[in-house]
Amino acid sequence: MPTPMPSAQPSLLRAAAARVLRSKLVWSAVGAALMLALLWIWRPLLLIPGTQPLTVASGDPHLRALMRTISASESNVMRPYHVLHGGDSVGTLERHPNRCEAIGQGPNRGNCSTAAGRYQLLFGTWLELAARYHPDRTGDALDAVGLSFSALHQDMVVYAWLADRRVWRLDIAAQLRQGRVQPVLRRLSGTWTSLGYGIETNSMSRELPALYQRLLDDELARAAGQPLTDR
Repeated sequence: MPTPMPSAQPSLLRAAAARVLRSKLVWSAVGAALMLALLWIWRPLLLIPGTQPLTVASGDPHLRALMRTISASESNVMRPYHVLHGGDSVGTLERHPNRCEAIGQGPNRGNCSTAAGRYQLLFGTWLELAARYHPDRTGDALDAVGLSFSALHQDMVVYAWLADRRVWRLDIAAQLRQGRVQPVLRRLSGTWTSLGYGIETNSMSRELPALYQRLLDDELARAAGQPLTDR
């Protein structure tokens, strides 16, 4: 009686299982690589949330990068437009919240501050700037109290402020185009004291010049092929 030939089915099943396993490993590796790539692309938002893109769509990339640099130091939180001095936040941006939050450390400890939003603008400063630059401003400066403090309007007002050569007696954008980042930060440190030359520097202050360069690269890439408008 002839001896039966061993069945090829188990070996075929093992080969198929090996192929499935290899395929799963390949796709797992691809998925991990994509995840790492996304984490690398979004690392500023994840690690330094204050650098998130602006809500306003146009403008000089140098000024836009500067604004993102300022907020990295002043409002480095996931919702920078809503943040109050001290870290609390507000739910609505219908108008400047004008809440005087206690200052717990630094040279002004014991006082309180109305600083709010992505650029930590004091209530009085916001009224002055809104009366001058807000798109919905009227001829009456008192009307600035009721003007929107939305994310878009915060960006628009601060952009126009930084672009106003009469205020700073300096063309900030031109200075930045010449690579004079540190002199600009020094000039602005009287307004934003965390920029490295003021009285309240923080852990981000030393990183700001290098951070600005990375954000400028991002803004230039975003602006490529798009018309830019100076306000």
